[in-house]
Amino acid sequence: MARVTSILLFVTLFGLVWCDADREKRQAQNSEDTPEDPSIDDLCKNRPPDEYFRLTTEGDCRDVVRCDQAGENGITRLAGVRCPNGLAFDIDRQTCDWKTRVKNCDKTEKPRKVMPILKTDEPICPEKQLACGNGECLAKELFCNDKPDCKDESDENACTVELDPNRAPDCDSSQCELPDCFCSADGTRIPGNIEPNQVPQMVTITFNGAVNVDNIDLYSEIFKGQQNPNGCTIKGTFFASHKYSNYAAIQELHRQGHEIAVFSLTHKDDPKYWTGGSYDDWLAEMAGGRLIIERFANISDGSVVGIRAPYLRVGGNKQFDMMKDQFFVYDASITAPLGRVPIWPYTLYFRMPHKCNGNAQNCPSRSHPIWEMVMNELDRRDDPTFDESLPGCHMVDSCSNIQTGDQFARLLRHNLQRHMSTNRAPLGLHFHASWLKSNKEFKEVLIKFIEEQLEGNNVYFVTMLQVIQWMQNPTEITALRDFADWKEKCDVKGQPYCSLPNPCPLTTRELPGETVRLFTCMECPNNYPWILDPTGDGYSNNNN
Repeated sequence: MARVTSILLFVTLFGLVWCDADREKRQAQNSEDTPEDPSIDDLCKNRPPDEYFRLTTEGDCRDVVRCDQAGENGITRLAGVRCPNGLAFDIDRQTCDWKTRVKNCDKTEKPRKVMPILKTDEPICPEKQLACGNGECLAKELFCNDKPDCKDESDENACTVELDPNRAPDCDSSQCELPDCFCSADGTRIPGNIEPNQVPQMVTITFNGAVNVDNIDLYSEIFKGQQNPNGCTIKGTFFASHKYSNYAAIQELHRQGHEIAVFSLTHKDDPKYWTGGSYDDWLAEMAGGRLIIERFANISDGSVVGIRAPYLRVGGNKQFDMMKDQFFVYDASITAPLGRVPIWPYTLYFRMPHKCNGNAQNCPSRSHPIWEMVMNELDRRDDPTFDESLPGCHMVDSCSNIQTGDQFARLLRHNLQRHMSTNRAPLGLHFHASWLKSNKEFKEVLIKFIEEQLEGNNVYFVTMLQVIQWMQNPTEITALRDFADWKEKCDVKGQPYCSLPNPCPLTTRELPGETVRLFTCMECPNNYPWILDPTGDGYSNNNN
């Protein structure tokens, strides 16, 4: 997986050679004055703009094209891509990879899915019915329900946020009111219509992954009793994965007032598992992960209400259906593309206010009673005054051009200023602890940044749930000292619940041959908790 990721990064940053495929095709044709546009139109008919395909199977398997409608006068053209030397283009996976790993150089395109007939000049089906690709008419509600009903299965092939016939409606502010619902046409509106200079600039510092001896000292240094302008200590959100987590350490983070959320139980390293996961997969991973956290970190206040998908591979409607049924409050996995004005979090009762961005683009299309703590991409330009073409990055450690402490400091200051000078949408700083651990200078820059911002009265370092609490009850800066929802665990004192947790050495049939230590202040379970046995007592050692 790491090898493929590095290839993708290399290709994305250095290896793509864009060319004018129209010109190449023109040169390849004989001197006949054959019209080109009809053939390009045929090639591009019903083809997604982000799908790459070959014009020929001859050659070295490096060249592909896609349909581009950005030409003059809106005329469709073919834009070409060439993989770097030594690589070939994998048509099925739509990426460059080592040549020895690509087995479909004899294919010109991905298998084409039959699409339903959703738009016609004249209706071809009775009211409240839609046409399958073969002309068969079915009830509208059967489309995109994760169960093929058309004989050609076309009812499940047009289910994106834009195409799903049963998609969530566009934002209707008259039907969407706080505290339960929040939306705006472009996602930039401030809750409560408060003037920007009276909105607290909230900053959410989040970490993904296991909490253990490798990073608990880092967390202590970052959140070392510093106080927000309302007198409460600064807080962060920890999306905890199960394996290798120390639940005594998670329990202590929770005692200190930090938010604990779920990053999955297994953290499987197959991204397709998350993108295409079933309802039951998401249930086992996220509800199971929460059960383990609550039991072994002794969290009994119902505060574990958020999730983040591994690799930010959103699971579409299945993930959010599970979240609704299991009373999760928010997801923090969807990224918003870098724009002039950042996006505020929103509820998914209505259609999301930005393009489905990020990994695999499997955003929910239906209406869900879930908050989306959208991840605004960071502007990583070294000099924001210079119009350099660099895409944004959603995790701080995915900003690959940040190599020095000075660059990191500029990124933090510039992005905070970008939020503060526009609509003061919450600024998300999302990390893997290893990135800060591997470079002491980065850690020191982050700590200094926090200290600098706390010298004023506008910036608050809060949890994801605290952002939602403020949005549900928008309160001006001048009244935040008395904002009750932020007072819980305002300034925690006292000692940890336990200084010597149980180091439970455990096994499970689901991880044959492994003995894993589970550190907890609670009683040791019979087995190591895992996907089919999250409590650890489903199998006793005496069972056959």
